Amino acid sequence: MSTASVSYRDAHPLQRTPFARYRHALWLLTTRDLKVRYSTSALGYVWSVLDPLVMAGIYWFVFTQVFNKGVGTDPYIVFLLSALLPWMWFNGAVSDSTRAFLKDAKLVRSTMIPRTIWVNRIVLSKGIEFVFALPVLALFAVLFGAELHWQIVYFPLAILMQAVLTAGVSLIVAPLVVFFRDLERAVKLVLRFLFYATPIIYASTDLPEGMQFWAAFNPLSGIFSLYRAAFFPDQLIWFEVAVAAVMSLAFLALGLWVFRRSERQVLKEI
Repeated sequence: MSTASVSYRDAHPLQRTPFARYRHALWLLTTRDLKVRYSTSALGYVWSVLDPLVMAGIYWFVFTQVFNKGVGTDPYIVFLLSALLPWMWFNGAVSDSTRAFLKDAKLVRSTMIPRTIWVNRIVLSKGIEFVFALPVLALFAVLFGAELHWQIVYFPLAILMQAVLTAGVSLIVAPLVVFFRDLERAVKLVLRFLFYATPIIYASTDLPEGMQFWAAFNPLSGIFSLYRAAFFPDQLIWFEVAVAAVMSLAFLALGLWVFRRSERQVLKEI
């Protein structure tokens, strides 16, 4: 009886709950994006990790071989990658969200599914790429002898918080770009500034004491400290994590509010 019921729902998507239909459509759009991205590239998966690897290699060479600066924690390459990989998720999702509606304008107008799905599919696809890149972090941790600590249990919490934050910021950016096209370039400039304002190539504790308190109000600081805690427990600062959790939820609430207020006008503009 239950088997027949399940098969009936699978065969008739309209019989699913609204949440189930949304989740199903989100997964279909996300997998489509990933297939298109990888099928049109000879190297495929390699490109999703090559960019952060090259960046990590450059910063590792500059700070350890050229200037010999005491930033971060040894092994520095693992310290870099543990924040650089999640940064690529955030940066890629927010940057791509500037084209979320303009790229698929016809589909956005013609489909009846909630329009937030066109933003959330980007966040999810970039998040999946981040998860696919984690074996590279594990490989470098083994090669350079980084010790794994029990704080790795916070890794899923970091992923959840980053997903909430990234979705919130993307939901703000996506509709506003439709009205202000120059915002697309402005977002890229802000992301470039944010890269250096976030503890990625350095640790929060490397900052002057007067700046450490204010740096905590960058929500990425607390999220990245959760990632790094798996290999560097001393990088976990709970004040930063608490601020990041509150701000992530605040950005999500603000993003949903902005999106709902602007959705009708967005459909007219695209």
